[in-house]
Amino acid sequence: MVTTETVQDPQSGLQEEYIESQTADVFSLFKGGKDELIPILQKTQQKFGYLPEPAMKKIAKFTHIPESTIFGVATFYAQFKLVPLGRNVIKVCRGTACYVRGGAEILQKVEERLGIKAGETTPDFEYSIETIACFGSCALAPVVVVNDKVYGKMNVSRVDEILEACKETS
Repeated sequence: MVTTETVQDPQSGLQEEYIESQTADVFSLFKGGKDELIPILQKTQQKFGYLPEPAMKKIAKFTHIPESTIFGVATFYAQFKLVPLGRNVIKVCRGTACYVRGGAEILQKVEERLGIKAGETTPDFEYSIETIACFGSCALAPVVVVNDKVYGKMNVSRVDEILEACKETS
């Protein structure tokens, strides 16, 4: 009797078969050239919501680029995530207009309420916090964006209201 073992990515719990099928879908769109690395990483992240390590290893084989280079590129660009994001992504602007109007205090309150820091995700994958250099919505400063919803003229007292709204939509 032949048995096959199902291998999972220890970080995410994604099964190897799933990673294989999803990366194969991505690779079907490309030739595997070194000049295609960024678009391959982007498409892979679209599939998984982040870049799982096993997928990056497959990208290295497909493009004939060393794994260390793939990892270097993925960590250099802020658009790429190496860990899964939460269902609710809270982005706090840290631009000048937002900062002078209390953006740092808002960020601190969000971090306190969720028990994580900017760049982290809660253990239940419900929330992630990110900071953004500038949303370009300075007239609404300070600005917080949760998923695709913009909250302008924010203040510390509205943080709980926003987190409750997230619970209601989850």
